[in-house]
Amino acid sequence: MRRKMKDINFKTGTWSNGRGPVAHMMIAGDWAPIREFAPLIEKNPEGVYGDLLPLIREADLSLVNLEAPLSDTGAPVTKSGAVFKGNVCHVEGLAAVPFDAVTLANNHMFDFGTVAFKETINALESRNIRHTGAGMDLDEAKAPLILETCGLKVAVVNFSEGEDLTAAGKGPGVMGWDLETVAAQIKTAKAEADAVVAVVHCGLEYIPYPPAYVIDAFKAVADAGADAVIGHHPHVPQGIFIHKGVPVCCSLGNFVFYQPTKFHWRKLGYMVNLKLAQKGVAGFDIIPYRIHDTGVSLLQEEEENRFFQRLEEISLPLFDEENALAAWNGFIDYYGTAGFKNEVNMILGKMEGEEPGKGAAMFRNRLTTAQHFYHWKDLLTRIVDNKMGDSPQWARDIAEEWLTREIQ
Repeated sequence: MRRKMKDINFKTGTWSNGRGPVAHMMIAGDWAPIREFAPLIEKNPEGVYGDLLPLIREADLSLVNLEAPLSDTGAPVTKSGAVFKGNVCHVEGLAAVPFDAVTLANNHMFDFGTVAFKETINALESRNIRHTGAGMDLDEAKAPLILETCGLKVAVVNFSEGEDLTAAGKGPGVMGWDLETVAAQIKTAKAEADAVVAVVHCGLEYIPYPPAYVIDAFKAVADAGADAVIGHHPHVPQGIFIHKGVPVCCSLGNFVFYQPTKFHWRKLGYMVNLKLAQKGVAGFDIIPYRIHDTGVSLLQEEEENRFFQRLEEISLPLFDEENALAAWNGFIDYYGTAGFKNEVNMILGKMEGEEPGKGAAMFRNRLTTAQHFYHWKDLLTRIVDNKMGDSPQWARDIAEEWLTREIQ
């Protein structure tokens, strides 16, 4: 693979296009007051952020993905994956920073139905936290959010894959996987704002490289006029590339989002300190951290150096279409026919057992959501074409590491 990093300095996690920044916007990944973090946020809303808190507060704008409704009512819906919900009081975990805005286009915002979603909006607005990416109809869900700071206007366009048929239409939902509509919204926002930031919740969970359809979507969003593209949903950090001068962060990983696991890469993530300029973006700083049982904390020097080395390694293939596809195929080969059989049998087992609705939702989601559709389609196509196992060894090795490496 050719080294073609487009001026990203992976020793320091920085990139600059030579312009002078006017303001700084801190962007973080998935935030949900669930599991071990729920009582921590209730007891001490500031404490969960550890030594990241002053960095977020120093920014002129701050944005995070709210990955759960905040509601004291509602019942869980039947869906393909886990259901999450915080309580209304957990909004103080956002207000304590305070975050200026949250993105809502994700696969958990409607886990407890429309009533819980409305209660979430009320809780956010009561604490002057702006929001975008979901609404009571498509017009609300797709509307860009305009934030102002230091004489700049910044538009945030937020969309997701609309898992479990949660994309908004005439009724409530999230802004779904409609790239044509998203492109139109970006072009509209571009006329009003100095910078447009596209925040996208998409891709297959836990893997080191984004699928080809995700890279294509990120490039299309940049081509439509976005000045930066920020991804999350995989729950692990993924790489960074520059497309025609537009920085693309494929996945920030978890943030304040607790998973009871020993897997190494699910306990690491990074924030993006986006440097805003007049009419565009001047650069960024990557700020990596570790997630532990009592919150998040900055990586220390030696661990930070190792993180940036690995971030460079998983970023390098993304600058070349052939290598990016090889990286994705490495995961497909690692997952293999056996993985596909196990997944299908697991779903059928639920349908034939005590959770037929859950099994049906899982199967439906595999057929209707881009991440699962392309995963299965690409796998089955490689089997049909007798190409299983022909991906490069480096791609399979990294896939195995991201999916199996445990904390030492």
